[in-house]
Amino acid sequence: MSQALLKDYLESSHILFSRKRALTSKSVGILFISSYVPRRCGIATFTRDLTTALNLLNPQRKVKIAAVDDVISQQLEYQAEVVLRVRQDEPTDYQRLVKYINQSKNIDVVCVQHEYGIYGSNNGEKIVEYLQKIKKPIITTFHTVLLTPSQRQKMIIHSITQLSFSVVVMLEKAARMLETIYGIDKDKIIVISHGVPDFPQFNPIWWKRRLHIAHSTVMSSINLLSEAKGIEYVIQALPHIVQSIPNFLYLVIGQTHPVYLKERHGKDLYRHHLKRLSRSLGISNHVRFINKYINLDELIAYIGASDYYITPYLDPQQVTSGALSYAIGAGKVCISTPYLYAKEMLSFGRGIVVPFKNSQAIAKAVTTIAACAHKKTLIEAKTYQIGKTMAWSNVAYQYHELFLAMLKRRWSYSTRALTHEDSTVIPNCLEDATTALRPMGTGRLTALRRLG
Repeated sequence: MSQALLKDYLESSHILFSRKRALTSKSVGILFISSYVPRRCGIATFTRDLTTALNLLNPQRKVKIAAVDDVISQQLEYQAEVVLRVRQDEPTDYQRLVKYINQSKNIDVVCVQHEYGIYGSNNGEKIVEYLQKIKKPIITTFHTVLLTPSQRQKMIIHSITQLSFSVVVMLEKAARMLETIYGIDKDKIIVISHGVPDFPQFNPIWWKRRLHIAHSTVMSSINLLSEAKGIEYVIQALPHIVQSIPNFLYLVIGQTHPVYLKERHGKDLYRHHLKRLSRSLGISNHVRFINKYINLDELIAYIGASDYYITPYLDPQQVTSGALSYAIGAGKVCISTPYLYAKEMLSFGRGIVVPFKNSQAIAKAVTTIAACAHKKTLIEAKTYQIGKTMAWSNVAYQYHELFLAMLKRRWSYSTRALTHEDSTVIPNCLEDATTALRPMGTGRLTALRRLG
């Protein structure tokens, strides 16, 4: 981005935040429990971006982080905002976290970022035990809501919801799933979209020149690479695409997922498979593998340079995708398999959904759009319009309003604590997989209004 454009972008962002901050007079002491950068994890990046935006709204009391570590991230060094580190399978670390929160006079709200794998073994069930001991109000963001959860997984979500003032999901579909599958009272569920940078709408050619691909028609995928990403189905579509678009270039951006490498003793088998597939199909010159973990500036540049963005993921239950969110925010033509997040976000003509594991459908989607400039422009306009509502400034404002609404309800620990009647949801009883789930009682605390 040129210095002049960067200056305009920062000034417009500052004005937007200033207007929102003027509407938010009360500061709030916030602690996030989450994975956190530099850990290479989508939720870690989400937490960094959200808390950065919250700090602009709430500058008097910067957000604190309790960073949850797996075996790999224990070797990392964190910035000063990380006030505690919690090893995901170490009970004494959780006990220390509870003590810190309860004794701190500077923490008003605890915001938990939840995904089953973050909090250790047995689907991370131990987090429920420690959330029950926290004497501060809790807001929980669910990054995973499964269509077909096990009884244990269902009980964990139900338990965390009982212990939270409100729970946040990023899709209306996920909210309906919490109601119908997990038995959660709809008044406790808040929908707030995944955030994105406030992208300026530049012509891709500007970004392509920076990346030295100015003469290419570009499609990209940005991931921590693993077999679940379905990249081979895009590669198999390339011979047909290249026949219609000879200058077509597919960028596969991102390093291989560290967990994938750990499980295979450092062998990058999937990436090697993709490269062999490209050579066998004779389209190696039309695929570029960028094997690195990219920072935010690089991510914006690669998305900016893309004419198309694709997520050919194989998990139909996926309810978030940071990379797809960013492509939507930039107003790109997005092509995706029909996992939950993509189905909802690309509806109403905001993108193209193709069947799972279907290279022919991918090729047809790209070539059809390439042949109709008007249709491509229309999709980009619709995508960019919804993307502007997803700017981190808007998302942070909604979270901040939710925190304030909770504090105005005169929350108390005794009101939130589980009653004897609710004892089936604490971890000791999660062993009983036959325990029936009951719908959330309407007498529980509810958000003042639905946001999103």
